[in-house]
Amino acid sequence: MKTDKNYIEFIQLLKQEIIKSRYQAARLANREQLLLYYKTGKMLSEKVQAQKWGAKVLEQIAVDLQSNLPGLKGFSFTNLKKMRQFYQAYQNLEIRPSATAQIELADFSVPGTEPDLIGPLPTGQLDAFYGISFTHHILLLNRCKVVEERFFYLENAAAHCWSVTIMEHQIDADLFKKQGKLPNNFDSTLAQSLKPSALKVFKDEYLLDFIAGDELDDERHIEQQVVLNIRNFILQMGKGFCFIGNQYRLEVDGDEFFIDLLFFNRHLQCLVAFELKKGKFKPADAGQLNFYLNVLDEKIKLQQENSSIGIVLCKEKNNTVVEFAIKSFDKAMGVATYKTSKQTPVQMKGILPDTDELGKLLE
Repeated sequence: MKTDKNYIEFIQLLKQEIIKSRYQAARLANREQLLLYYKTGKMLSEKVQAQKWGAKVLEQIAVDLQSNLPGLKGFSFTNLKKMRQFYQAYQNLEIRPSATAQIELADFSVPGTEPDLIGPLPTGQLDAFYGISFTHHILLLNRCKVVEERFFYLENAAAHCWSVTIMEHQIDADLFKKQGKLPNNFDSTLAQSLKPSALKVFKDEYLLDFIAGDELDDERHIEQQVVLNIRNFILQMGKGFCFIGNQYRLEVDGDEFFIDLLFFNRHLQCLVAFELKKGKFKPADAGQLNFYLNVLDEKIKLQQENSSIGIVLCKEKNNTVVEFAIKSFDKAMGVATYKTSKQTPVQMKGILPDTDELGKLLE
């Protein structure tokens, strides 16, 4: 029975339905939690203001809730303050009953309900709003005061399933301002339909301060760990990247060459080569990358795929030098930098190589 084709297909179908149901249940649970926290924040904000209760009333409310509902979680004094903050940030949004679970703008024809910061939410933004956790929302409220920036990270976090830690790293890296700023020659090398997508996929700067590397005596092992974690970083931070290999071997008439990191991007439908450089960008780096892209397109690229794209990832660059170095090549390429932190995050201490060591390992 277990080897019967119909049986195997039936088991796979059941598995997919179970996974789908669990995913939907998790989404619904998160949506209901956000609705509850929003409504709680609304009740607290309005009641405290109306009754002119003092600052310590939230502490008493937290204690009384715990007394009335022993074992209640998520309604501490700290969380109650966050719920009020959540409501006050989006108080111009009218939340319908949880059966419909939609956020819509209040009727602004009524005096006193004019919008402050938030505009009408399209379906995509609405789904994204419910697609991230309360912890994500509070981080965004604390770190992103400009609404456009907040919703940029909100939508990306929902679309790419960013954890809170990953989203915080993206904010630290200032992705909102840096996305689309990559020095490149895409205008003259990519099809018109691909240019906007390529600019969104690649960044001008990559944050590497949370790379995990083991302090091993064998330099080769350390390098492998660094390359592996750079790969993980790009997979987590990027959009649609599938890892093919590191030190990817190319052969040209008996000579061997190795690409540091090779990916396939599902959205761009092309191979993407990353070359790592420990120092400042040099024009020769572009020539080397152009050579790799020529070989990839001639020997590795499939007929239905788009032409390959290359990125030089270096410690620093002069954008004017980059412009002169890449503008005459007919292969699409860009030059990005990586940023590390001298101050190791507390939760990462003991597992990260320091900045100087990382620089020595990048070739």
